[in-house]
Amino acid sequence: MPASPRPSRWHHRLRTRAASAWRTAPARARRRWTERTRWTRRRRALTACAVVAALLVLPVLGAALALRWCYAGDPAVDARTRGRDAIWLGHAWVDGRRTDADLSVLATRVRGTGIHDLYVHTGPLEHDGSLDPKRAPGVADFLGRARAAMPGVRIQSWLGDVVAPEKDGLHLDRQDVRDRITASAQQVLDLGFDGVHFDLEPVHDGSSGFLALLDQVHALTAARSAPLSIAAPQIEPVPMVGRVSFALTDHGKWWSAGYFAQAARRVDQVAVMSYDTSMPVESLYGGYVARQTTLALANTPPDVALLMGLPAYWDDTPTHRGDAETVRAAVRGARLALGPDGRENFGLALYVDFAATPDHWAAYRDGWCV
Repeated sequence: MPASPRPSRWHHRLRTRAASAWRTAPARARRRWTERTRWTRRRRALTACAVVAALLVLPVLGAALALRWCYAGDPAVDARTRGRDAIWLGHAWVDGRRTDADLSVLATRVRGTGIHDLYVHTGPLEHDGSLDPKRAPGVADFLGRARAAMPGVRIQSWLGDVVAPEKDGLHLDRQDVRDRITASAQQVLDLGFDGVHFDLEPVHDGSSGFLALLDQVHALTAARSAPLSIAAPQIEPVPMVGRVSFALTDHGKWWSAGYFAQAARRVDQVAVMSYDTSMPVESLYGGYVARQTTLALANTPPDVALLMGLPAYWDDTPTHRGDAETVRAAVRGARLALGPDGRENFGLALYVDFAATPDHWAAYRDGWCV
């Protein structure tokens, strides 16, 4: 039998390479599988991030577009002052700091506008609801001089304080506190004020104590033929957002439309604090005011006067950007919502006299009073 031929060196190398490839094949497959799995996980993570971003961005973008749409178009020609406007006046008018010259300037600015009500800061109330008469020693003098300088203007006493449980202040759930606030309201009417204006903050949505207070004080003011008015928070722009916001921040920023309507039925006048909105640009703020005006019009009884607040002050904080929250944008937004057949029992209210600049007054006059 012939001997087997001796394998060549080339054949030996080929067999060695084949054996090596056979041994390393599982490792290569594992590496490919690992790389493929790693890419799949990365793709899943990127997809999840994209979904989360969309869930966060799209609602915000949609809301911004909706507000911008509310600010589009031209206001109706007859959406102008009805002669039912107001202005908040600081405490300096009743503690002796304001002079006759100051009053003359105020009267000049008010003349020819639609301002009918002055909310004059007379408090603040004590946390138990009482009012210290020493806080406003110049009330009688101011009332006499103001009525002489601005005939026909109605002067209401602006009473305010912070409210529990969010703040260390008034406990409106307590009857004794409500009784003392009612006594304070009678006290300012006895001083000669034409009405009572409450600015109690923050009153949480659904507060039964606040509604009970309004019932109690309104019985007093109605018997005296005097108006009762309130400064009201904004209405939640979409249902339930107020509850979500409160759960996250423990701050009652908005009232529900239903609660706003309950409060409005108990007073003669509502002034919505339509500022400090966190809107970043003027057009979105104007659209927000238009939306707030629409909601307030829908939830205020026809026999109750509705006023929308104008931000006549400068600030630059997370809640109020001075370049965005302008009197001009607020006036235009309110006019757009009021429309051509708007209610007569409607006005705008400037906040606040000691911060208002000539530009603020000009924006109010030119946009609303001309």
